[in-house]
Amino acid sequence: MTDCSRMRDESMEIDEELRIIDVKLKQLLRDYEQYFLGVRPREPANARAELQKTMIRLSNSQIRNTGERFRFNTLNAQFLTHKRRWDDILRKIENGSYERHVFKANLHERERGHATTPPPGGRRSSDKANSSQDDIFTRYLEAAQACGQKTEGLTREKLQRVIDKQTTAIQQKMGVKDVKFRVEVVNGKVKLKAKARRAA
Repeated sequence: MTDCSRMRDESMEIDEELRIIDVKLKQLLRDYEQYFLGVRPREPANARAELQKTMIRLSNSQIRNTGERFRFNTLNAQFLTHKRRWDDILRKIENGSYERHVFKANLHERERGHATTPPPGGRRSSDKANSSQDDIFTRYLEAAQACGQKTEGLTREKLQRVIDKQTTAIQQKMGVKDVKFRVEVVNGKVKLKAKARRAA
């Protein structure tokens, strides 16, 4: 095998490995998001350790192709950034200061009647519309905090204005009767997803 052939084969192998790393990193990011949101019961520590071993091995190897070296450096930088964020949240969970967990604990206290003041934008328990609004606000707030997004200025009223605006636009555009919203995490960002039901 000539040197050119050997280099070409090595390049193909590295290109495939970088593709696999990209897929695994994205999956690991989703797994941690689900873990911090309480959807996944255990931290994906094994998958993280395996990916870290691959990153260390490639860091110590000689990647001759400039484009592949740039791709690897980019993926490695993303991995290191996510690791720092994951470790920061894990430390907060361990010492009991993780915002999402604190918020849920306070919410449970209110539900048990231990709180004397209602939550911001408080509601009557018999008001179903406000109850639904509170539910989606709670889910949105928890998801945003779990993803590390700032939530200081977020209120039920602001979120409801966004929902009302989107509802009107969807109803006018699609001629639907009802529009329901749910909270989703897409690529590390919290979004409101609408589901429309056409009028009979």
